[in-house]
Amino acid sequence: MALESTGIESWDGPTLNMSFASRPHTAAWDHLDELAAVLRRVPFRPVAEAVDILLEARARGRRVYVMGNGGSAATASHLVNDLVKTCRVDGYEPLKAFALSDNIALITAWANDAGYEFVFAEQIAAFCGPEDVVIAISASGNSPNIVNGLKAAAARGARTIALVGFDGGTASQLADVTIHVQCHDYGLVEDVHGAIGHAWTAAIQQALLSHGEG
Repeated sequence: MALESTGIESWDGPTLNMSFASRPHTAAWDHLDELAAVLRRVPFRPVAEAVDILLEARARGRRVYVMGNGGSAATASHLVNDLVKTCRVDGYEPLKAFALSDNIALITAWANDAGYEFVFAEQIAAFCGPEDVVIAISASGNSPNIVNGLKAAAARGARTIALVGFDGGTASQLADVTIHVQCHDYGLVEDVHGAIGHAWTAAIQQALLSHGEG
């Protein structure tokens, strides 16, 4: 839709005329405005710590496993795509990353035989080794399969990163590094989790291109 037809003068700031502001689709603008505010509250230190963990995993040939439910499962798959493909730089070994929500047959087998709360923990017990990395993505931080997955990762000697929202939940207390998006809106939390994944991708690319570490 052209800007002229919406009544928006510019996307550079919240400049709306009254005819646009009276329409229901102002919710779209409100979402973007709130998203910008939530992004500004993201704590940078754990973002940087997570980048260091991922760079170390790549250098040591360790594996990265990512887990999430629903929209967070989609974020997990997207993150794996970026870690494996987008982060790849010629002359360097790529990150070895896997989304634990992608194998439908294995997920449904464990869900049917043991319970959905164990679908990630059982995969981690089978695949994960010491110094591998497990990334948990959960808006609430309280999904039982996420919590059990983090516990299984700790038992295997893996390093753990949690992307959470709301009040952080149990996952924030279990992970080695927690990035807490301080927001109680699912959509906004998921948007920011995706942006953090892209921030990691940019940082990893830049590290490989700039430092000659291989």
